[in-house]
Amino acid sequence: MGKSVSKRKAVAARAAGDEESARGRLLSAATHLFCKNGINATGIDAIINEAGTAKTTLYKLFGSKTNLVNAVLESEGRAWREWFIGAMEDGGGDAQAKLTRIFPALKRWFAEERFYGCPFINAVAEHDKDAKQFRNIALRHKKVVLAHIEKLAAEMGAAEPQVLAHQLALLIDGAIVAAMVSRDPGVADTAGLAASSLFGPSKVKKPKRAGSPAELVAV
Repeated sequence: MGKSVSKRKAVAARAAGDEESARGRLLSAATHLFCKNGINATGIDAIINEAGTAKTTLYKLFGSKTNLVNAVLESEGRAWREWFIGAMEDGGGDAQAKLTRIFPALKRWFAEERFYGCPFINAVAEHDKDAKQFRNIALRHKKVVLAHIEKLAAEMGAAEPQVLAHQLALLIDGAIVAAMVSRDPGVADTAGLAASSLFGPSKVKKPKRAGSPAELVAV
């Protein structure tokens, strides 16, 4: 009895491991093909051929191509946010130093062989603009990125942290699209120069002046 139970557990563990491996290969293949060729232009057959899995496996794990697209966007968004926020935070320094790392980090990304632009921008661009499905995923992703930038802007002492965060986000999105079209990583430098003007003294709160001795209240 004991050996039989152990054998069944081992078989189940192998099956779970095989499914996890297949899921990873399908996500990797779909991510590459969706980003390179577009979601609509990529068929199920192309994905399973690149992943080395059966069509039944894809449907068993994801149920549909739409669910696979959602899974790719969620996975890519998580990985990109970890990288992007890490690129700002690595090396320490004050909040402004972290914000100035945005565009050098983007330049490194733009120079990668597999840079195909932002998967969220691409997904929204190639689908019905009234469809909420991909827009909602894209907005959730952008909110996390914006929140971190706004937090740093507030720490920096920006007069309007939310406004500064949105200004930087527009420069980020613009640089991503420009780099995708031009294949020139140097557009990040131009965006970085534009961003540097947003960090000027006029954009930062002036420190409050200490009250005069007459204004101090004895404790």
